[in-house]
Amino acid sequence: MIKTNYSKILSSQRNGVLTVTINNPPVNVLDVALMSELTHVLLSVRNDPAVHVLVFESAIPEFFIAHVDMTLIDEPHAFDELAKAAPDELNPFQAFGELLRSQPQVTIVKLAGLARGGGAEFVAAADMAFAAEKRAGLAQCEALMGIVPGGGATQYLFDRMTRGRALEVVLGADLIEAKLAERYGWINRALPDDELDSFVEKLANNIASLPEGVIEAAKKAIPASDLREGFHREHDAWAGLFARPAAERLIRGGLKAGAQTVEGETRLESLLRELSI
Repeated sequence: MIKTNYSKILSSQRNGVLTVTINNPPVNVLDVALMSELTHVLLSVRNDPAVHVLVFESAIPEFFIAHVDMTLIDEPHAFDELAKAAPDELNPFQAFGELLRSQPQVTIVKLAGLARGGGAEFVAAADMAFAAEKRAGLAQCEALMGIVPGGGATQYLFDRMTRGRALEVVLGADLIEAKLAERYGWINRALPDDELDSFVEKLANNIASLPEGVIEAAKKAIPASDLREGFHREHDAWAGLFARPAAERLIRGGLKAGAQTVEGETRLESLLRELSI
């Protein structure tokens, strides 16, 4: 049974659907505590026969998961414990995405706000994602910090869309609105804002009520791609850039300019681009 004394998430379970609500104000930064709690949820229900579908949403309407905590540049060993549990040759961020992607239950993201960096990688790692047309957006903005994505995005995006579109997302580093994300294959559907909740609720309940064995059979028949070799290339590219002076300068500059505040995160791409002028 899932525990209830989390500090960064809320959870509720009904009719085979576990709803996980992310609540890490002000912008749901993906810090060690949030990643640890989400990891614990995924592991704790992995073999739970009462849970058939996991729905992930946010308690903060404007943000789903902002991105990995940029202040961790001053805490290089913050993820050491999570790294110990990671499969061989995967960094902790890649291992986090792969844990979600390999979950036996169906995983659904309900995206009502913004998801960048590690948050956008979480969206891409889920089985399905549905977004609010006018309020949702996704971005892999790591290039503006002098790095490339290191938590699976290069592989997830290339698995979901053409190489050209994946490069546009990674190197263009702009916020992608929901309708375009749907066209590119980043999400399943962009829905009118006032229809998102009811659509996801109906889909999750319909899936959860399927006869025993159907979900398992479907996920076995439609397997996730094997991306291991690509993860190794991604990590080497990310780690090589992260060690360069430009990454530290841009990350520290971004924090000083307002990244990880509500105002700064609403215009993060332009905020980071101004640092290069």
